[in-house]
Amino acid sequence: MSAGATAVWGRAEQQDFRSRVRGSLLGLALGDALGAPLEGLGPEQIREEYGAEGLTGPAPAYGRRGAVTAATQLTLFTVDGLIRAQVRRDTGAWHPPTDLHRAYRRWSATQHDWGPDERRGEDGWLAREEWLYARRSPARACLIGLGDESMGTLESPKNPGDDSPDAAVRSAPFGLLVGWEPQLVLQLAVECAVQTHGHPTAYLSAGAHAVIVHALARGESLDAAVQRALALLAARPGHLPVTDALQHALGAVRQGMPTAARVEELVGDGAADGMLSAAVYCALVGEDIRHGLCLAVNHGGDSSATGALTGALLGALHGETALPPAWVAGLEGRATLLELADDYAMEMTQGPALHGPGVSSPSWLARYPRG
Repeated sequence: MSAGATAVWGRAEQQDFRSRVRGSLLGLALGDALGAPLEGLGPEQIREEYGAEGLTGPAPAYGRRGAVTAATQLTLFTVDGLIRAQVRRDTGAWHPPTDLHRAYRRWSATQHDWGPDERRGEDGWLAREEWLYARRSPARACLIGLGDESMGTLESPKNPGDDSPDAAVRSAPFGLLVGWEPQLVLQLAVECAVQTHGHPTAYLSAGAHAVIVHALARGESLDAAVQRALALLAARPGHLPVTDALQHALGAVRQGMPTAARVEELVGDGAADGMLSAAVYCALVGEDIRHGLCLAVNHGGDSSATGALTGALLGALHGETALPPAWVAGLEGRATLLELADDYAMEMTQGPALHGPGVSSPSWLARYPRG
């Protein structure tokens, strides 16, 4: 299907899709929250603090268990921007990167405003969620890239030297555009990544992550999803670090029992390609989601990023019911995450019944204004 195609969704298909959307967003947030207490700790410090196995379940960060970081916040605004893009399409103004930039600017406001501004009706409902105004270690590239009205593009990207994984972490929702062709998913993820991260390794890792999630959400295996990403990346300038990292992850699966040391080796210097490689590896070798996420965070790098990338993959692969219930129960912002996930699933499967030339739901347009 093209980006403009409207699928005819059966009931079972809609339920499966909603489970994968919920799974991917909740999985990402769970991995982010699991890694948050480990930020800044080296491997030895992790073992000293949590024992020989490292962290095996949610631990306090930011004053509570289950607290998420800016990575989850930005992912929520990715979802919000994608819904808004679909809604604005009725007006003939169809440029999703601009709609995503507006959404990311709404996130940027949460990083310096005291709380929601009720006077800004065009913000929609997500920007009025007070818990999102907590500042949770936002990446400098995100603050700088989204700090003014100018939008980074492929021709003129923001922070062209930054190869960190933050753009990749927020890119899972692009993969949930299951009615789009994979190459369009890759292109949109890349165009939105360069708004903060202009290094090819960063924006191509974001595109690759989105393509892998896309294949999983369509019911493909993880191995097939990675092969699809490799095929699409091959045509992109600057792809070698990312394709090499993905090949490295596939090769590591055959090297015996998974260990923290192997994850550490895949993470490398902490650039986006290493984080993506580690996430793919942990998703491939994890016995279940709990094991895969614990494997992903117990290293000396950006544990929240690897946890979030891994959680998004496993959640899209297995759906929400495979997530550890006790972890989900204590997750910060769970109600918001579920509400947004269900709105996304409803928009993507039943958008024409919510807004369009012949019919329009005032409550939907209040949640996701066209302005």
